[in-house]
Amino acid sequence: MIRPPDRRRAVELIQEANRNGARLARACQELNINVRTYERWVSGGEVKEDQRPHAERPVPQNKLSEEERQEVLQIVKKEEFVDLPPSQIVPKLADRSIYIASESTMYRILRQEQMQQHRGQSKRPKAKLPESYLATDPNQVWTWDITWLKGPVKGLYYRLYLIIDLFSRKIVGWEVWEMEDANHAADLIRKTVVSEKIHGAPLVLHSDNGSPMKAATFQTLLEKLGIQSSYSRPRVSNDNPYSEAIFRTLKYRPEFPVDGFASLEEAREWTTRFVHWHTHEHQHSSINFVTPEQRHTGVHVEVLKNRHEVYIQAKQNRPERWARTTRNWQPHESVALNPMKEKARTDQLLQRQKE
Repeated sequence: MIRPPDRRRAVELIQEANRNGARLARACQELNINVRTYERWVSGGEVKEDQRPHAERPVPQNKLSEEERQEVLQIVKKEEFVDLPPSQIVPKLADRSIYIASESTMYRILRQEQMQQHRGQSKRPKAKLPESYLATDPNQVWTWDITWLKGPVKGLYYRLYLIIDLFSRKIVGWEVWEMEDANHAADLIRKTVVSEKIHGAPLVLHSDNGSPMKAATFQTLLEKLGIQSSYSRPRVSNDNPYSEAIFRTLKYRPEFPVDGFASLEEAREWTTRFVHWHTHEHQHSSINFVTPEQRHTGVHVEVLKNRHEVYIQAKQNRPERWARTTRNWQPHESVALNPMKEKARTDQLLQRQKE
């Protein structure tokens, strides 16, 4: 949209060029203005201002009413939702058979009210290429790693051993110790296999190349339990992304003691609370915003089915607000660990054929 002073100046230049012998179309072309546009500007003997800002436009049928907008603001201000993005709020409301507005509408309202800055925006996972390990049920593929937690003094750290199930993202086993030790890792694996009641079942255990993961005693235990070990490439942290991601989630929790834990007992108590929150309360974006416990036990199928029905009913009530189909609440059928690119897979097959 051209400002009125610029419009008047453009008309003056075109008219001056035209008086000096230039064709009107050529003069307009020099300023990238259509002849019809120029004629509309000067019709009536004077340069007209742009009337678009003054035009009366009909209110869109799918626009939220003021009451509905205020309802959205009341919900996002509630204590349970005050720090959550709409991508977390909308599924929680759907679980209660409530639908008010879409995620994009909530984001727009929050931006207009300047209430979005402190809220994280969860993103949907990107599509995966062919995988090296594929989990279609719980307890098929586990990933584990060790992270360091600050202690009470500089240079003192506690070690958090943590195992997650690839399919459900559930923390199936964890311990906090004062040092890295293969015996601690072996005890944790043994306890986790017992607690999950999968002794003798086929299982892949993925980790990085740390010394506890490669220790002979640890490898012997895996062989006895019938567990297939898998390792990241050296110096490639992206090969164990799920463990790295949960450690980031852990250390970015608002209540995480960034100054360190006062004792080993305090570190264990805090981790206990985190594991409970992550397992039973956290609606994980990568598994369609259900909790890891719901996914691990299969309850997520009914939860997502209910959300789908809520959205179908919402669309039937106000069809003018839905330009496309409702949100896809279908449960994810599988999760890939370190998907292999098609070229890499082809090269690997060719190499095997040569051998």
